[in-house]
Amino acid sequence: MRHKCSGRQFGRNSGHRKALFRSLVTSFFEHERIETTEAKAKEIRTFTEEMITLGKRGDLHARRQAASFILKKDVVARLFKDIAPRFATRNGGYTRLVKTRRRHGDGAEMAILELVDYQKVQKEKLPASETEKKSETKTAA
Repeated sequence: MRHKCSGRQFGRNSGHRKALFRSLVTSFFEHERIETTEAKAKEIRTFTEEMITLGKRGDLHARRQAASFILKKDVVARLFKDIAPRFATRNGGYTRLVKTRRRHGDGAEMAILELVDYQKVQKEKLPASETEKKSETKTAA
C-alpha cells in the first residue's frame, strides 16, 4: 500500500529523480516553455510555482534557496529579475499545462508546460518588422 507516499517515482532512485526535476525546472525557466511527458510536467509544476514565489519574495535567503535547486546562475538571475516581477500581482497559478500529442516511440502522453503570460511576452520580444514578415508569409501560403 502506498498510503501517504506522495509524488511519482518514474522508476528512478531518489537522487536521479531529484536531478531530473532540477534539470527540467532549469530548462523551464531558461526557455519559459518546455515539452515533456504529462506526468513529468504535472510533477515539476509544483517546483516551478515554488521558485516563482521565491522570486517574488526577492530577498537574499530566497535567492539562495532558488540557487540551491536551479542549476544555472544566469537562470536564477533571470528568474528574480525578469520572470518573478511579471507575476507580482498574481497569487499563484503561474503555469499552464497543455496536453499535445502521444509520442511515437512509446505512446507517452506529451504536454507543454509554459508560463501563463508566455504568448504575450513572445509578441513583445518580436520587432515589428518580423511580425509583419510572419503575417505576409501566412497570407502568401
